[in-house]
Amino acid sequence: MSEDEPNSEGLMERQTTGEDRVRMTARQLSEPQTANWIASEAGWSHEPTKRVLDRLVDDGILHRDESGTHTTYYPDYRRQAMQEAMRLRDSGHTVEELTDRLADMKTQIRDWEGEFGVESPNQLRGTLADESLDGDEEDRRREIAREWEHLQRRIQIVGFAIREWDFLAPTTESAEASS
Repeated sequence: MSEDEPNSEGLMERQTTGEDRVRMTARQLSEPQTANWIASEAGWSHEPTKRVLDRLVDDGILHRDESGTHTTYYPDYRRQAMQEAMRLRDSGHTVEELTDRLADMKTQIRDWEGEFGVESPNQLRGTLADESLDGDEEDRRREIAREWEHLQRRIQIVGFAIREWDFLAPTTESAEASS
């Protein structure tokens, strides 16, 4: 790497504060995590991380769950879905392109259902009990189950973006359409 090429990790640390990194990490959570986990991912210490997380909870950006052994934090998944739908709407893709992507994702899931004779990612995981599978096939099925769950989430978001295409239009675009 030459002197002119920035080291992406170093650049991230130089251009963001610990609070920025905690906020970025917390907003990208796909499952509840502890303050320690978030602090570790953000490369910041526990106490200031906890203060930032508490402010994010107060602001309605995160939720806190104290029902288990450890307090966990997780984003408002509805807010995340709405933001992702708006990003899809603003991405420059047409509604037809998104409809094609939606159809492709659904076709992929149907192909897996046919290939494995199952109807869900967890049913696919259940096939790992088959002792005739080798390690590579077990790994492949685990990866497909993860991808299947991801596609199910994407289908919901892309479907929402398509259904609400006009509503999600940027304000200036919808104002122009009504004049």
